[in-house]
Amino acid sequence: MILPIVAYGHPVLRTVAKDITPEFPALDQLILDMWETMYYSNGVGLAAPQVNRDIRLFVVDSAQIFDNLEPDEKKEYPDDEGIKSVFINAHIKELTGEDWPYNEGCLSIPKIREDVLRPEEVTIEYFDENFQPQSRTFNGITARVILHEYDHLEGKLFIDHIKPLKRKLLKGKLDDISKGKVRVDYRMMFAK
Repeated sequence: MILPIVAYGHPVLRTVAKDITPEFPALDQLILDMWETMYYSNGVGLAAPQVNRDIRLFVVDSAQIFDNLEPDEKKEYPDDEGIKSVFINAHIKELTGEDWPYNEGCLSIPKIREDVLRPEEVTIEYFDENFQPQSRTFNGITARVILHEYDHLEGKLFIDHIKPLKRKLLKGKLDDISKGKVRVDYRMMFAK
């Protein structure tokens, strides 16, 4: 089932998400719904707070980014082919490498894209969809997508990483989004 995406201004996007147990109600269905919602909305990642659930869960399919890159562009990321994974109860263990800019967007903040600096590499501990413990290091665009989705679990948004002046210039657009004055090709849920 395709779920509505929570829009900027909704309080769940500023809530620190909670860890869950394997007994979380209908977890398998929620994960399936999140995949379906992410693909329908043309996203490469989706966090549970974006579908109005304050739990530590996100899905990432950065492999589809690499499927659409030109051969020359793929050479820029030699150690990153992308992944398709579920992250439950994720917690960052280490950030390494130089901060590098990349133009990011967010399904919860449609029609706004900005360059964001993030570290090259992240080591993260999490459970997969079968609640098997994982500890992996990711780099490049995959690390960036993971860090973007991880921010949602911490109540942060990509616009929190841009300079205050730039954020001030975006205030009108952000206010419009929070009031529902935005047109997108997917269902959204706005703060009341």
